[in-house]
Amino acid sequence: MGNSLVFLLFLITLLFVGNVQCNPNYREALAKSLLFFQGQRSGRLPSDQQIKWRSNSGLFDGRLANVDLSGGYYDAGDNVKFNFPMAYTTSMLSWATIEYGKRMGPQIKEARAAIRWATDYLLKCATSTPGRLYVGVGDPNVDHKCWERPEDMDTVRTVYWVSPNNPGSDVAAETAAALAAASIVFRRLDPTYSNKLLRTAQQVYHFALQYQGSYSHSLGSAVCPFYCSYSGFKDELLWGAAWLFRATNAVSYYNLVKSLGADDQPDIFSWDNKYAGAHVLLSRRALLNGDKNFDQYKQEAENFMCKILPNSPSSSTQYTQGGLMYKLPESNLQYVTSITFLLTTYSKYMSAKKHTFNCGNVLVTPNTLRSIAKRQVDYILGANPIRMSYMVGYGPYFPKRIHHRGSSLPSIAAHPQSIGCDGGFNPFFHSMNPNPNILVGAIVGGPNQNDGFPDDRSDYSHSEPATYINAAFVGPLAYFAGIR
Repeated sequence: MGNSLVFLLFLITLLFVGNVQCNPNYREALAKSLLFFQGQRSGRLPSDQQIKWRSNSGLFDGRLANVDLSGGYYDAGDNVKFNFPMAYTTSMLSWATIEYGKRMGPQIKEARAAIRWATDYLLKCATSTPGRLYVGVGDPNVDHKCWERPEDMDTVRTVYWVSPNNPGSDVAAETAAALAAASIVFRRLDPTYSNKLLRTAQQVYHFALQYQGSYSHSLGSAVCPFYCSYSGFKDELLWGAAWLFRATNAVSYYNLVKSLGADDQPDIFSWDNKYAGAHVLLSRRALLNGDKNFDQYKQEAENFMCKILPNSPSSSTQYTQGGLMYKLPESNLQYVTSITFLLTTYSKYMSAKKHTFNCGNVLVTPNTLRSIAKRQVDYILGANPIRMSYMVGYGPYFPKRIHHRGSSLPSIAAHPQSIGCDGGFNPFFHSMNPNPNILVGAIVGGPNQNDGFPDDRSDYSHSEPATYINAAFVGPLAYFAGIR
């Protein structure tokens, strides 16, 4: 009875705060969330580029290793290509398209384009040099000392890779997951490309499995503390095997999944920790196909949900007064969007079979998960105590001074002269003026635990957008856009 009362009060709070802006335009938000990826593009931009203040950049990436590694995405507000979060971004965009493509309407073309921009690059990283997987371009320690446009980059474009002698099972297995998931997206549309993606995914996964070790240990300060693999690499091995099983239905990958043994059961899902995502992905077989071999993952997926739901006896998730999940102070919305993806997806699986489960004495229905997910989506889109949309260019109030080099500096068209490494700090970085270029669709790190947001360019924990924040949000937006 006590837990039910707590949940009722929580929902009343959500309804009260939700009245701030209770009818978001999910279709508009979906279109903008995908448009954002064009602003993060590295390489030679296509003729249909819609974000016009961006130009070609990083055309000679890879030259220091005598390979072509142009393309891909800058991860956030800097000019570095980190493949670990980029591959996760690709996995989540692919999962969104597989799971919610029918709800995307015309935006499915944009979703596929966003995926392909990444997979074209990841294929080059995986196939350019036998025995090597390239995993990044640009020295983050040097890049982060500069405030310059990607088009002006004059910092060294160091190339990083893993190999049998310097393994990286985490980044390799995540790359395999991304390529395997994308192979499903393109299976009917472009079978030749799909086969290449799947074949490469299998090779890269074999490398991850055969030469086990963490890329954080192999590459040190080139990836840490930026994208250290804090959770180890076993979660990526599980996640990669799960995606290869989904893509191939081969018993060998099922056996691999099972051979990885007992899993951690965290209360988080992110570019670093994949356990919860793998459990939900694998639970699909138990829920939709009634396959008892996958009951373990259904149970683990439901244990995860019980750690997220506010009324659950085993909840370990904080919520702000305004109703937002609050996991960690730095870039909290990355966890909110990734977890929300799992909420909508598991709710969708449950609905298909009218499935329910219990967290202690609390009954959980598909609508329980859907309601919490909707609250997170609506909060990000402006239904919060300060009426701030945390998606740039969406709604009347959104962040104007995001921590993003290209957005905060004048475009090539407006300022043709080069802006060097130090040239962007004064007057641009330290200016109180809004950024001259609007990075439409970008979702920033988000508010603090008191629902406050200073909109300060130097406050990267709250004001910096990132590809993986957006990638995980595409699925939930499509889910709600398709059921209006």
